[in-house]
Amino acid sequence: MSWWAIDVRPPAAERDAVGAWLVARTGQAIEERDDGTLVTFAPDEAGAEELLRDLRERSGEVRVSRRPLDAVDWTTRWRDGIQARRFGRLTVTPSWLPAPEEGLTVVVDPESAFGSGEHGSTRAALALLERHLRPGDRVTDLGSGSGILSIAAVRLGAAHAVGIELDAESNRVAARNAEANGVAAAVRFLEGDAAELAPLVGPADLVLSNILRTVNVRLLPAIRAGARPGGLVIFSGMEDAEADLFRPVLATAGFMVEDDVTDAGWWGVAARRR
Repeated sequence: MSWWAIDVRPPAAERDAVGAWLVARTGQAIEERDDGTLVTFAPDEAGAEELLRDLRERSGEVRVSRRPLDAVDWTTRWRDGIQARRFGRLTVTPSWLPAPEEGLTVVVDPESAFGSGEHGSTRAALALLERHLRPGDRVTDLGSGSGILSIAAVRLGAAHAVGIELDAESNRVAARNAEANGVAAAVRFLEGDAAELAPLVGPADLVLSNILRTVNVRLLPAIRAGARPGGLVIFSGMEDAEADLFRPVLATAGFMVEDDVTDAGWWGVAARRR
């Protein structure tokens, strides 16, 4: 299989919308570069061409190009640069590094799924989760990817966690990670649209939504329906500059901000459902 990268340069005003469309269209996370380029991937040239065609049909103003990637062993390449990270009482580490002797540990191998603790949005969500999760909480994790946040929640004392993810392969990765951490009995992963499933698996004491801002905004009614009154929601996946855009939307939707963090330009916020 020869993978191709698709570079997408939408107008600044459409960047969030195009990013959300790419996530929904491909079922995978996108790379967001400082120059405004969004990067996604296709498993072959035909898939890249199909995605380019769909992008051009969606918006005539978006600039797109494709490029072949060097042939590498992607079964191991995903390991590059991943290291152990500490979040208060919690350490997140890959399986090939020695686990610390003290504190709580989550061992996560993301493979092809999003969520290793290396991205600022995941780190922001983990920092808030470690601060605010209470023993016995029921947790819903939207866009659960590698399962890192669901698994961390149970390791921190949650009674159980339900991850919701569009990508079937990510759920298989997440299930393997849950088994490796000894929490498979307390975590389950569902394949489907969070807008439909979040209200059904609730009411949750704590909801995690580490997704793009535009998707978080679209999911607010479902998140509110899936959180118990007074429950906490941790939103992440947004750049620091987006905070001023998201705060008023939260207030209008009936959420009160309690805490926030930034990490490498990424912003996470904990808000209470009124």
